[in-house]
Amino acid sequence: MKHGEGVGPAGPPSECNIPAVGGDRCFAGTVTGVVLVGGGSNRMGANKALLPFGRERLLDRVVARVREAFPRVILVSNDSASYNYLGLPVIRDIYPGRGPLSGIHAALSAVATPYIFVVACDMPFIDPKLALYLARQAPGYDVVVVRDGPYLEPLFAVYGRGCLEPVESILRRGLRARVVDFFPAVRVKYIERGELSDFADVDKVFMNINTPRDLERALQFLE
Repeated sequence: MKHGEGVGPAGPPSECNIPAVGGDRCFAGTVTGVVLVGGGSNRMGANKALLPFGRERLLDRVVARVREAFPRVILVSNDSASYNYLGLPVIRDIYPGRGPLSGIHAALSAVATPYIFVVACDMPFIDPKLALYLARQAPGYDVVVVRDGPYLEPLFAVYGRGCLEPVESILRRGLRARVVDFFPAVRVKYIERGELSDFADVDKVFMNINTPRDLERALQFLE
C-alpha cells in the first residue's frame, strides 16, 4: 500500500530544524497544492477518486485537506469533465500516458508559484500541518521528500521550478519513468520518516488506496 519508490545512493541528510508551523498563510501562498487524479484505477475496478469515503468522496476529502495548508489548489487529470464540480483548475498532461512524473511536469508548467506540493488523490489521511512543514524545508532545494530506508514518498512531496527542465528532459525521451529518476539532477532534501512522528501518524498519512481491500482497511481508520 505504498507509493514509495526505491532510489539509489542517499542524498543530503535531513536537517529538520525549522520549527513546526501551522496557519502560516503568507508562506503557504508561495506553494500551489497539486492533487494528481490519474491512473486507470484498474485494481479498484472503478474511479477511486470518486468513491464514497465516509460522508464524502475520496477526492473531495483530499482536496479539502490540501486547501487547509495551501490557498491555491489545482488538479492534474486528463478527464476534466469528471472533476469540474469542484470549481478548481484542472490541468492536462503535456506528455500523457507517462505516469505521475507527467503530472508533476504539467503542474510545474502551469503554476506561477515557486513550489508545488504534490499528493495523490488516493491518500485520504493527508495531514495539512505535515504538508506545510515539508514545504517550509524547500528554500535552497528543488525537492523535499520523505524517506523510509530505501523507499521514498514522491507523491507526498514538494517540488520547485528547478525540477521542470530535468523532468522534461526525461519525458522527451518517450519513456515512462519513475518520479525519482530525475532526482540525481536536482537538489533533494530527504526528510527521514522516523523524524515525523511528532507531526502526524505517518502510517496513516502515507496510506493509499489501490484495491477494494485497501479501501476497507482505510475506512476502519476513519474518525
